[in-house]
Amino acid sequence: MDRKIEKKRWTTRKMLMYGGGGLLFIFIIYLLFFADKSARLNVESERITVSQVTYGSFQEFIPITGTVEPIETFFLDVSEGGRVVEKFVEEGAFLNEGDPIIRMDNAQLTLDVIYNQANVFSQINNLRGTRLSMEQSKLSLQSNLLDIEYDLLDKKRIYENNKILFEKNLISKIEFDRSKEDYDYSVKKRNLTLETYKQDSLFRTQQVDQLEQSVETLQANLSVTKTQLENLTVRAPIKGQLTALNAEIGQSIARGENLGRIDVIDSNKVRASIDEHYIARVLPGQMGEFTFAGNTYLLIIKTVFPQVTNGRFNVDMHFVGEVPNGVRRGQTL
Repeated sequence: MDRKIEKKRWTTRKMLMYGGGGLLFIFIIYLLFFADKSARLNVESERITVSQVTYGSFQEFIPITGTVEPIETFFLDVSEGGRVVEKFVEEGAFLNEGDPIIRMDNAQLTLDVIYNQANVFSQINNLRGTRLSMEQSKLSLQSNLLDIEYDLLDKKRIYENNKILFEKNLISKIEFDRSKEDYDYSVKKRNLTLETYKQDSLFRTQQVDQLEQSVETLQANLSVTKTQLENLTVRAPIKGQLTALNAEIGQSIARGENLGRIDVIDSNKVRASIDEHYIARVLPGQMGEFTFAGNTYLLIIKTVFPQVTNGRFNVDMHFVGEVPNGVRRGQTL
């Protein structure tokens, strides 16, 4: 007799499939809503340092590179042009203040000095001549005035005597009038001579003052020209090293042209270029440090240049305390 075989609805295979799918769904839900999503980094235990947390100001450090430069540089710009006739030193020489570097020749300046000297001597001679003439004129007028005063006294005495005689009818009116006219004439002559003396003295004084001013002006011009002539010898303005010199014998150099430069060798600075991202956080007075020959040295920011070029700005830093030996201009730190 045949028996109907019933198909099983929950087989072991189905149970495993549904069970596995359920577990996978639960795991996905856990990852989405309950799992820790923070990033993780595996670090070796030997590299972990445990320290105590303390309150303090947050300090941010950025690594940068800087170039050693002289703290001061003087550019040699000639104040007078000319042709180089002598070269006293070569590039790289160490100089003291006032040491000659090159000497130039300028024929026009030499002629100007000679011309100004001639003008000064001419004006000095004119001044001497005017003073001599003034003194002679003064003596002549004084002598003339003395004669007039003497004549006036004589005419006054005659007039006063004739006046008494006329009042007594002892002389004629004509004789009296003549004596009075002679006296009046002498008075006017004396007054005119005095006025002439005063005017002449004033004129001579003004003339002397003008000549003295002219001489002073010419002497000042001569002094300037001599200084220009002296400037044809270019000298070191400071003590330092001549790091550049662009001059050769026979070369013609124009006024204002740069011959080179002198660097102060006693002290250096470090110029660094920093990304513009930090421009608002970099300020004068902030400290920095660097390692040189196994030792650590300090720097302080002295100048922050506001100009940004190609996304970077510059700062100047000075050494604080000990300066490392062996640091050279142009070296990168």
